[in-house]
Amino acid sequence: MNEVIGASQLVKRYGDVIALDGLDLSVPAGTVLALLGPNGAGKTTAVSILTTLLEPDGGTATVAGYEVCAHPHEVRKRIGLSGQNAAVDEHLTGFENLDMIGRLYHLGRRRSPERARQLLEDFDLVDAADRPVKTYSGGMKRRLDLAGALVAEPPVLFLDEPTTGLDPRSRNGLWSVIRELVAQGTTVLLTTQYLEEADQLADDIVVIDHGRAIAHGTADQLKSDVGGERIEVTVTTSSELLVTRDALVDFSVGEIQLDEHGLKVTAPISGGAAVLTQALRVLDSRRVTVRDVGLRRPTLDDVFLCLTGRHAEDEEDTDEVPRSTDRREEVVL
Repeated sequence: MNEVIGASQLVKRYGDVIALDGLDLSVPAGTVLALLGPNGAGKTTAVSILTTLLEPDGGTATVAGYEVCAHPHEVRKRIGLSGQNAAVDEHLTGFENLDMIGRLYHLGRRRSPERARQLLEDFDLVDAADRPVKTYSGGMKRRLDLAGALVAEPPVLFLDEPTTGLDPRSRNGLWSVIRELVAQGTTVLLTTQYLEEADQLADDIVVIDHGRAIAHGTADQLKSDVGGERIEVTVTTSSELLVTRDALVDFSVGEIQLDEHGLKVTAPISGGAAVLTQALRVLDSRRVTVRDVGLRRPTLDDVFLCLTGRHAEDEEDTDEVPRSTDRREEVVL
């Protein structure tokens, strides 16, 4: 497959902070790459460089055959972008926002309003189409922003944590839209903290931390790398945490995690339900009062913990980049 999005040894610094530290990426045509990482990992910085909003301090990047620094005008013609914050004009209606974007993309007086109405229907915003956006809920604004990224039917789409603030119905709707776009040949790079989203959408996944790629593979491969199933036991008192951990040592195939706040013990295992049954017998023999117990697959947090030694939510978001909040500045050709 032809590479549509590529990055080689990207470097970006903000003073003493290194946001990207030699990042490599490759996204073939008609596929979805999910860029996963905790807050501050460099995801938004990478997207900002690939979409011409930032210039790198080192390395190269190409989108749709054009080098992003040398030919930003050509790159912008071929991409759609939805950032973490909804870039909509709250004083205009939903329809007016989308129609304005269409005119900026030179869709014309006839096609622009047609495309706006079509997207309002696709994103379940028809009833609110002629209301000022300032009356919209947060989820509605997010959906409108996502619709704006699709106005020009771009062959390359960048989605920076696209489902933030969406309810389950809206999230599933967005996933369906992305699948349809990819089936028609669109190439997508999305950033997310949620492995479920990558499970649903991504052909390939790159996990980054501190500006570097630290893992690469499919969702199943990443889960496999951190082990199979986990026993998760919730007890009733803090004094039972250590007893439970000691009871699970003989069954665990990796590091056992204690959650003192949630009174929870998590142990990676191999053997499934049979091992769970044996573990419960040992816990009962040690008089541990189990409030809840179950088997579960690894989560994104398990992947992060295995790869970085910390949970995904432990670090505050330091991956801040200067960017316009006005889509009119982003798409002007």
